[in-house]
Parts: sequence; structure tokens; C-alpha cells
Amino acid sequence: MPKKPLTIDTLTHGEASRRNAPTAELEPFVPPEVKTPIRAAYARRNPDLDPQLVWRGKDGADWSELIVEAPPLYIQEKIHPKALIDDLKRASERARAPEIAPDLFADFNGLAPDQRTEFYAHDQHWSNRMILGDALKVMASLAEREGLKGQVQCIYIDPPYGIKFNSNFQWSTTSRDVKDGKADHFSREPEQVKAFRDTWRDGIHSYLSYLRDRLTVARDLLTESGSIFVQIGDENVHRVRALMDEVFGDENFVSEIVLKTTSGAGSPSGGTVTLAGVHDYVIWFAKSKAAIKYRQLYFEKADMQTAYLYRRLFTVDGLERAATVEELTGESTLPDGAHLFRPDNLTSQSSPESATFKLSYNGLEIGPGKGGWKTSLTGMSRLKKASRIYITGNKSLQFQRRLTDFNVAPINDVWTDVGTGSFTADKIYVVQTNAKIIARCILMTPDPGDLVLDPTCGSGTTAYVAEQWGRRWITIDTSRVALALARARIMGARYPWYLLADSREGQAKEAEVTRTVPADTPTHGRLRQGFVYKRVPHITLKSIANNAEIDTIWEKFQPELEALRARINAALGTAWEEWEMPRSLTEAQLATAVPPELIDGLPFSLKDIRAQIMPATPEKYRPGSPPNNIDGLHSAWWSLRIARQREIDASIAAKAETEYLYDQPYVDPARVRVAGPFTVETLSPHRVPAVDTDDSLFDELEAAEGRRQAGAASETADFAEMVLDNLRKSGVQQAHKADRLVFSAIKPWPGRFVCAEGRVRQASEGASDTLADSPERRAAILVGPEYGTVARADLTAAAREAMEAGFDLLIAAAFNFDAHASEFDRMGALTVLQARINPDLHMPDLANTGAGNLFTVFGEPDIQVHDEGEGMISIEVAGVDMYKAGQIESTSADEIAVWFIDSDYNYESFFVRHAYFPGANDPYKALKTTLKAEIDADAWESLKRTRSRPFPRPAGGKVAVKVINHLGDEVMKVVGV
Repeated sequence: MPKKPLTIDTLTHGEASRRNAPTAELEPFVPPEVKTPIRAAYARRNPDLDPQLVWRGKDGADWSELIVEAPPLYIQEKIHPKALIDDLKRASERARAPEIAPDLFADFNGLAPDQRTEFYAHDQHWSNRMILGDALKVMASLAEREGLKGQVQCIYIDPPYGIKFNSNFQWSTTSRDVKDGKADHFSREPEQVKAFRDTWRDGIHSYLSYLRDRLTVARDLLTESGSIFVQIGDENVHRVRALMDEVFGDENFVSEIVLKTTSGAGSPSGGTVTLAGVHDYVIWFAKSKAAIKYRQLYFEKADMQTAYLYRRLFTVDGLERAATVEELTGESTLPDGAHLFRPDNLTSQSSPESATFKLSYNGLEIGPGKGGWKTSLTGMSRLKKASRIYITGNKSLQFQRRLTDFNVAPINDVWTDVGTGSFTADKIYVVQTNAKIIARCILMTPDPGDLVLDPTCGSGTTAYVAEQWGRRWITIDTSRVALALARARIMGARYPWYLLADSREGQAKEAEVTRTVPADTPTHGRLRQGFVYKRVPHITLKSIANNAEIDTIWEKFQPELEALRARINAALGTAWEEWEMPRSLTEAQLATAVPPELIDGLPFSLKDIRAQIMPATPEKYRPGSPPNNIDGLHSAWWSLRIARQREIDASIAAKAETEYLYDQPYVDPARVRVAGPFTVETLSPHRVPAVDTDDSLFDELEAAEGRRQAGAASETADFAEMVLDNLRKSGVQQAHKADRLVFSAIKPWPGRFVCAEGRVRQASEGASDTLADSPERRAAILVGPEYGTVARADLTAAAREAMEAGFDLLIAAAFNFDAHASEFDRMGALTVLQARINPDLHMPDLANTGAGNLFTVFGEPDIQVHDEGEGMISIEVAGVDMYKAGQIESTSADEIAVWFIDSDYNYESFFVRHAYFPGANDPYKALKTTLKAEIDADAWESLKRTRSRPFPRPAGGKVAVKVINHLGDEVMKVVGV
């Protein structure tokens, strides 16, 4: 019988919403008042609260409020992973039906057409978010512009542990091997350099200022019941704990969790001469500890050292003995109905006088000794009937606490099972956190549907885990490499389908677990109702002592057991009490026994006992068939005795309280889940005039973070002068080493965007007459922000200014250009060159990266459109176009990490309808295995190609292609088809 195909589904948050942020395409429609950053003020700590941590620069900062600029956010991509999988599935089926992806994307926002350009004014459907930018400004923007103040349930922060630059940042999506001081491994991203400088420019002093600012803004986002977790190493854990005491109040400290991260770190040969470090820490604070939301998690007792306390065995026939080594280690299974147990205290020093009675047990009268029993005489009697009393060698009584009474233990603050020393987990990022650590934090504090924030995205582990457990998420990073890895990880993630409580399947499973009639209320698939969770009974001494059903069961069995015991004693001439009854009779006892039929006057009737309560009784000894020999009487007695014990045990389990296992929801094996819709967003660059009328460079294009006021210190002017000076010396490198634009002169230009005028020629190395023969061209120069991104609108404005001034060429020198700027290479007769600045210009004080090309032109993707017939087309990326000697030439596609297609581009949003990963690790590895029957190998293999699968020619006639290299650089091109 063929295997039934798996259903591929996703979870959405229908009850949640988010404000309508603008897309990059709609940036020209954003009004000036929205573009202007909001200045958000955050109160500093109360200086009267002591003690406090003091560091250099803190007192000056405390004189005023923390002021953070909150710019708008721009959506660069809208991604629906299910649409990509559905497209693969159709390709596997070779169907020619219209794409389903537009249907999935059609209601991505849920806004009326007239509301789409009224930014931050309307609520739209929720989609999770991945944001590139400084977390300080992003968090302020979320709070001030989008109403998320007091809306985040959980924040997880994994800040840098120490001062080494490349130990905190990864330079490429293709390698986690990073070494400080090695030029090839230095991060190429200016935002990363700025983040490092802001954090460590003054050592631990700036680190503490950097972290305090972000913790202050993060606290404002938390709900009153929310929690924040900060993961940190032993180098700074004490300082960060004191810092969080200051920001959140020491009364809101919850826990300092110890993480055993490796089995053994350090050796004498490696420089470790004292104790090896094997632990990291997670510091947990609440916004308000009195209102904290908390869900108890549990360790499996079998995985804990406390499990070894349960070293004795109780069998269903009442035998107590020491467990064997094989039984304790699991090498041999326990007998049917047997339980491991440990003796536990049955007395209390605070018991009342009425609890000091003596209990008759196995023919002895035993008192509690000092103190009194933990329960009443009735309760002790029930413990005795349930075989829950253990008598020690010195004739004292203890409670028989079984491992299965509560085979889990509440999780504590030492986590020894989260290590990565075995290197068994796949890591894609240099500082990737173990998913189990974040999962526990998320499972303990937010519920399904609640919002989780991570201002330190890295490889996207928090987003990955939050998606798995049905939480909404926002993650932020300054690194394009980190976001490229995180985006691919979420796009290819595979999750089990957990049964929703608000679903028919969930109602049926809940009824099955609780042994009740299924609810018939309407279901709506609401994620906020949670999942259907596994649960464990929590049997306590109190619950057994208060269980009156034990008396009922005892009284049901006792008459027949006593009748059988009397006949056995009469036949053998013994006087055995119940606890003295042997489990087998000897041959001598059987030979001398009086036949039972000769014993008169003794009651004997089994007809009132139901057969089902004696499953182990041989057929001839069941009700209605009285045994006719002594061996039969003995077997019948033990069968009843065992049946009574099983029924009492079942009653105890049924009457016990249950604890939910929030990390173990029930799974539907016929369904598999992929991630829900999410967006990739960036901060907008904020600009100020660059040149004064007297040609002095007093203010450059301001850093995207906007930390300096216009006319303030001339750090930006220094940056612009440094860029122009290096342009004059090194020129602009073209696609090939031999081709270069060389400047004969550069002088200031009093424009709003154009800050300098250059005279430039095309030079070729090795050809002495090339420079002389090459015509001199007049170039306008735009210097981009020191720590930001140049947008298409900036290039358009600068190009217009250059055309009006009669320039031949516009050279825009910047560390980064947004994807939409990449397709802008000409305005009329004016050629526009985008010269990426080598990050070496940023880093002379961080690393000696050596000499090299400081300015390199990075072009647009070289796109070819193929007609596949029957109204279908495909797109091929042949490489990336580069400017060479006045002409455009194409490089190979070897450097492409990932490329996306919006196969029906509408100039309003970029929807990722096709995704291909020719140069990246395969993010769909897990899904390939799961969906082997649903999607064939050829369809999966197409994900590694530079030529797309065929798709219908769009009605709008436009296709957008975005290409991302392994350094995280993005270029985009729109083609007419």
C-alpha cells in the first residue's frame, strides 16, 4: 500500500497584527514627517539607589535622559516559505496550473488599497520580522512608531562575551573559520565595525554603556509579566548582573542559570594553567517579578543524578527487594507492574499530638518516634492498603516513593545537557547558541502567540526556536552575513505539526487523554489557545492518604481473599497472615495438605467477583469455577491479591494531579510544518547637508544611526576627507585588476549630494599609453554615510544634481548600497558607478589588513530570460555585471550565495516566490528527507541552479531578481518579460 502523502502546512497568527511599515519600493511616497526620526527619551536610573556599578563615562551620561532616534523601517522582502515549497511540489508533479504563490501573497498585509501608503496608520496581518540595523534604534522604532511598547513577552540577548572582534562577527556565509588579525577573515561590513567600536572603543567602559542603553530600551518593550534573558560568559557575568540590577531592579532578579557548554575546555598546552572553564550563564530578570508569567518545565528523572536514589524494586505481588545493576541501568526491563522506589520520610517534627499513634503493621505496633506521622490514622491505613509503607531494618516505617509517582523533576538553574563539546549539532554561525537553551527560556515564559524579541540575531536561533513553538518573533542584527544565514535557515526549516487545542483533532486528543467526551464547541485554529500537551501524574503522599476509593477497592476484594486464606490455612494446618502468604508452595506442603472438599463450614464463593479484575487468574480458577485442590486455592489467592494491587494503583494514578509537559505537545505524524510568513527589513538612512558654501566639509552625509547633530564635531568631515584623499591616491578598481579609474584632480563641490568634483581617466596596467590616450572625464562624487547604506533615492537625487551641473559621470562611494539602488546605473547620458569602499578604510585601529583596492565598482545582475513555451518563462543569472573601460562586462555566478525571484513584481513589494541557493549550504536538507515522497530529487536539485524553474509569464510583464553574495551584499534588477 503506497504511503499517504504528507500534508504541508504552516501556522499563522490570525489574532495578532502589526503596523503597516513602508516597503523599499514605496519609499518615495513616505512623507517627510514619517521619514524624520522620532527622538525617544528614556529615563536613567535613580541615583539614590545603591549599590551601583561605576565605570568611566557613566556619570556624564546620567546627567540627562537616554535619547534615541527612532527612524522608520523599510520592508525589503516578503517571504512565505510555504509558497516556495508549494512551487517545488508543483514542479515535482510537472503541473502547469497557475501559481499558488500569488494567492498566498495576495492577502499578506490585509490592507485596503487606499491604506497601503498611509504608513504606520493602520494595522495589518502579522508577519514575523528580520531587521537589519542597530538594535538600539530598531527597538526604539518598534516602541515609538509601531506601538510595541509593553507588548513583548520575552527578550533573549546574546551580546559579545569578550573583546576579540572576529570572535563575535562572521565575515562570510560560507565559513565559520574566523581569525583575528587575518585580512581575508575580517568582517567587510561597516555596521559590524561600528557595532564593535561602540561596544569596545573604551574597553569594558564602553561595553557597559553600550549594553545599558540597549537593556534600557528593551525594558520599555516588555510586558509587565515579561522576562529578559542575557547569555554571557564568566568574563563579564558579574558586571552584567550588576548592570541588570540597576536597569531592572534587584527585586526583579529571577535566576542565574548555569550552562555546561562543554565537557572540558582548556589544557596546559593551550594556555590553561588552572581550572578549565566549562560553563556559560544566562541571567534572567523580570519586568515585574510579582507579575511574571511562568510555565514549569521538567527534567526527566532518568536523566538526573537523583534517579539513582531509586534503588529498590517493588513488584505487583508485594515483593520488595534491591534492584539489580542491570535493572538500574536499563540493560534489563523491569518485571510487569514493578516500580523502582526509594524510602522517604513518613514523619514530621511539626505534626500534631493526634498524629503520634502507633500503627499495626505486619504484626508489629510501630510509632513515629520523634514527632508524628505526616497523615492521620485513616491516611496511614490507606498507605498500608496501597502497599506504600516500607519497613526498615530497625523496624521504623517510611513512605514508599516510586520513581513513576512523578517521573520528572522541576527544572532548576543548572543545565548540564546543553553542551556543544561533542560537536554533534550543525553550526552555521561562529557564535551560534544551542537551540535547547533558547527553547527552554521561550517555553518557560511566553505562551503560543506571544511575542519574542532577539536584538542579537546571529544565525537566527531564537527565530528558529520561536517559530517551532508557535511564538511570534522579531530578530535584529547589524550583520548582513548573519541575516543571510538566518533567512536561509528559516526558509528551509522543518517542524513537526503540533496538535492545536483549538482544532477538531486537538479536541479528540484531549478527550482521549482525559478519558472524557470530546468537546463539540466550534474550532477556529487559534494559536493562542496553545497545543495539546502530554502530561504526567503527580502522585503525592497526600493524594494517596486522601483517596477514599482505596477503601472501596479493599473492601471489594477482602472477603474473598480472607475466605481463600482461611481454606489454605485449614488445608495446610498453618496460620499465615496476609503478609506471610508464600508466593509458592513446597512439594512437602502439597503432599500433606488436606483436600479442600473435606473442609466443611468455611465460606467459599467467587461468583460475585468480576472476571476482568483477575486477568492473571487461570481459567479454571475464575468465578464460577472453584478450585478443587490446594495449589488452585493458592494461585487464586495470589491472582486476587495482584488484581487488588493493580486496581488500587490505577485508582491512585487516576486521582492524582497532573502536570503539563509544555515541551512535549502531541504530534500529528501525517502533517509537516514549515515556517510562517516573515519579512526582511532595514533601517532607512538619514541625511544632512554635506558641504557648506565655502567648500568646507563640516558635515558629511550623516551616519545612518544619526548619533551626531548637524554642525557638531567634525568626525564626519574627517571621514569624507579621508575617502576623497584615498580616491585621489588609489582611484576606482574595475572588474579586472588591470582596469582602473585614475583621478588627476579632486576638489570640493558645493552641492547638496555631490560633495566633490573629480577629473578621471581610464587606465590599464601594462599599457603605458592608455592613460594618455584615454579621454579625461568630469566626475561628480557622492560620499555615502560612514555607517549606513545608500538608497536608490539618494542616487537619483545625486544623479539629477550631477546632470544639472554637466558632469559626465557620477561615482557614488559608499560601504553599502541597498538592493534597489543596484539597478540604477544610468540617468540619461550620465553613467552612474557604485564604488564600494573597502572596509580597510574603517579598520586601521582594529586590524592590519594590508594594502588593497579601496574602491571597487559592483554592478547589477546579468539576467537572461528564456521562453519555455506555453506561456512559461525561466530566468537565468549569468553573473554580475561590472563596469570596465566604459563598458559593462559580466563576471561568473560563482560568488552568488542565494538569489530570489519575484515572478510578478508590482513595484510595491518584493515577494520571494522563487529562491535558489547555488553557493550556500543547503537550507532544505531536513525537508528533503521528510518530503522525499512528495517532491522528487530533480525539483530539490533545481534549488542549486542559476537557472530557475519555469513559471507563468506575469500579467504585469515585470519580474524582479535579487542576487546576494556570500558577503551579504545585495543587488536587484527588474526586467520586462
